[in-house]
Amino acid sequence: MLQVGVNGYGTIGKRVADAVEAQPDMTLAGVAKTRPNYEAEAAVRKGYPLYAAIPDRADRFHDAGVDLAGDVEDLVIKSNVVVDTTPSGIGAANRELYDRYDTPAIFQGGEDADVADTSFVARANYDDAEGAQFVRVVSCNTTGLSRLLAPLREEYGVEKARVTLVRRGGDPGQTSRGPINDILPDPVEIPSHHGPDVQTIFPDLAIDTLGVKVPATLMHLHSVNVTLESAPDAEEVRRLLSEEPRLFVVPEVARIDGTGKLKEFAMDTGRPRGDLWENCIWERSISMEGRDLYLFQSIHQESDVIPENVDAVRAITGTAEQAESMAITDDRLGVGLESLFDGPRKRVVPRS
Repeated sequence: MLQVGVNGYGTIGKRVADAVEAQPDMTLAGVAKTRPNYEAEAAVRKGYPLYAAIPDRADRFHDAGVDLAGDVEDLVIKSNVVVDTTPSGIGAANRELYDRYDTPAIFQGGEDADVADTSFVARANYDDAEGAQFVRVVSCNTTGLSRLLAPLREEYGVEKARVTLVRRGGDPGQTSRGPINDILPDPVEIPSHHGPDVQTIFPDLAIDTLGVKVPATLMHLHSVNVTLESAPDAEEVRRLLSEEPRLFVVPEVARIDGTGKLKEFAMDTGRPRGDLWENCIWERSISMEGRDLYLFQSIHQESDVIPENVDAVRAITGTAEQAESMAITDDRLGVGLESLFDGPRKRVVPRS
């Protein structure tokens, strides 16, 4: 049984902790927090061992009546693997701590690619992480693009991808984020960082990306144009994408016309926190013009990287091969969302 520590218990960390607890071959060694806020209380309520991420602040937890299992160094010692979900830049600073105890660690996409031995998306380059000391699970947008491009590359070949990313201004809980009433080119320069980040997964891929930030919190939206090396018809592409468990092809008959309804659908089906671990691709948008594929997909920035973090734990420890790990992760989390209108229902809630 792998002991997995989670350093950082915010938007991603709390989801990773729950996902680890759901796995049959992992147990949660504990979570580290910097201060005794509402998220720390949530961890305590779930019975997760709580560690002080900053040892000098341990007294704050005691003053708040919260018992600690130790500090972050104790958590690293206890863990076979640490998933670092701290804010951007903090993970890179933590690398020395993991290195000191020879503890493998998984970083998030907010860190620079050189923080790790390899970037990681389970569907695309699982084997690259086997035996690595440090792995970086790429950002939500890069994960979503890589999941989409992997089967397209395998089945048809990809000449070039062009993507415009309409990005949410912040997560629902990030009250300090903006814009409030604005639309921002983000960045103004082309390409945005997403294209080069996808190339850390597919080094030979030709891809251009542009970013626009809007005053929304629910999800990102991608406008995708991929020039394929062959010319399948749109229905063939729909079938290919429908066979991918981490892609949800949203049926037209469901009348889900935006990210708000996607999130409501996730909540109505019982998804924890209304999470959507899958890319959500509008069926009606999938179209072919010659060798050019066009589609719209939405990415839930709070949750799509969670299955990847779980798979990265198995890859980095060499405890399962790609297909086995992804199947276990998907089964235990309930990944594989489908509509009743599009054939037999697959899992939409975690396995009990």
